[in-house]
Amino acid sequence: MRFGRKDRPSVRSVALSSRVVVLVGFGGMLLLMSFAGFDSIQTLGQIQKSSNSIREDFLARTRALEHIRSDFHVSGTFVRDYLLEPENQKAEGYRQSLLQTRSNMDSELARYSALVSKPELAPFHNLTQELADYWKVLDPVLHWSAAERRERGYAFLRDEVSPRRTAMLRIADQITSINESQLNAAREKVVATFGRFRQRLVFTMGLTVGMGLLLAIFSMRKILRLEAESAARYEEISTARAELKQLSARLVEAQENERRSISRELHDAVGQTLTGVRVELANLSRKIRNQQMDGLDVKVEEIKDMVDDSVGVVRNMALLLRPSMLDDLGLVPALQWQAREVSKRTGVRVKVAAEGVSEDLPEDHKTCIYRVVQEALHNCVQHSEASMVRVTVEQSPDRLLLVIQDDGKGFDPQLERGMGLLGMQERVSHLGGTFSVESLPGTGVILCIVLPLAKAVEEQLQAHERHPHSAS
Repeated sequence: MRFGRKDRPSVRSVALSSRVVVLVGFGGMLLLMSFAGFDSIQTLGQIQKSSNSIREDFLARTRALEHIRSDFHVSGTFVRDYLLEPENQKAEGYRQSLLQTRSNMDSELARYSALVSKPELAPFHNLTQELADYWKVLDPVLHWSAAERRERGYAFLRDEVSPRRTAMLRIADQITSINESQLNAAREKVVATFGRFRQRLVFTMGLTVGMGLLLAIFSMRKILRLEAESAARYEEISTARAELKQLSARLVEAQENERRSISRELHDAVGQTLTGVRVELANLSRKIRNQQMDGLDVKVEEIKDMVDDSVGVVRNMALLLRPSMLDDLGLVPALQWQAREVSKRTGVRVKVAAEGVSEDLPEDHKTCIYRVVQEALHNCVQHSEASMVRVTVEQSPDRLLLVIQDDGKGFDPQLERGMGLLGMQERVSHLGGTFSVESLPGTGVILCIVLPLAKAVEEQLQAHERHPHSAS
């Protein structure tokens, strides 16, 4: 089970992804609103253009029809005045005015024919036919003499002009009605177009509001998640600070305990032995002065043994502090010596398997491996009640692997994190490695560390290249 915290997305990546999502959301909403506005302006322009076209078309047809109606009324007046006028000169003037009115009506008919719609074709054709018949009937009359006008004029007005005038006005009213119905139909079409535009605008606005709500919900969730993440990270930092303070206090305590142990060892072992050596040397000196030669060799051997014991104690203490053989012989011999010393001192069988491990490892890596093994063996002797420990060291081009396994009683790594484990983890983390402990109560412990090697070796080679004679 790894002691390192699980990898989490960095704050920068989370913030970047949140910014991207928010920008995309707001950008999409703005694009949708812009599209809705552009579409609304276009649709309103089309509606206004259609409305203006319908209005202008209606007014043009209405004006043309009114001109036709007005000219027809005027023509009836001119016909009446022409038929009832006894003087030829004035009658000729009325006849010319009538012909001019006919020309105007023909022009208006031609203009209206260009504007006529499909429903108006039949009434307009009837109107055109009635006007043609009207002028056809009038053609002979325009050549009557004064006597003919006086004799037949009134009867012609009564029998021909008045009935045709009524028929033509009825047709004109029919065309006007059709024109108005077309105007109403066009107005309804505009209203329908406006209704469709309103529905589309409501849909677009609803979609925009919906996207805005979704974006707001998403943003709130992101903000709350970031707040929770920040709170969790703050809690982790607070916990890490508390652990760091506790670790510092425990390091100081461990340092003091180590000093106390060294002081006690020096006082109890070395100090007492040297005191004994001094006493024995005093006895030996007295015997020599008194020329008591019996037993001198025995006293010398005793003194020598006491000095050898002191030297052994000092050497062991020095090896515990910094084993000279780690610098002189290398990592594997130092581990094997450590295994022999633990086995000799405690009776726990320690086996070291380290094949193919180079002696050119970086100093930091060798020291880390040695200290981790030293602390692990100490824990096995003090706490695990193990009878056998196996230490395996494997080297590959890019990493250095250390596995320490015992057959002890085990423990729960989540609940029991002693000073030794924290020190190991800090050493390994300092070199960029990974540290893991797998154990269950009653199943023993497997400690595994992996140290990256490629970068360390490269840095070491670069250091040698910069200082080729530093080793000598």
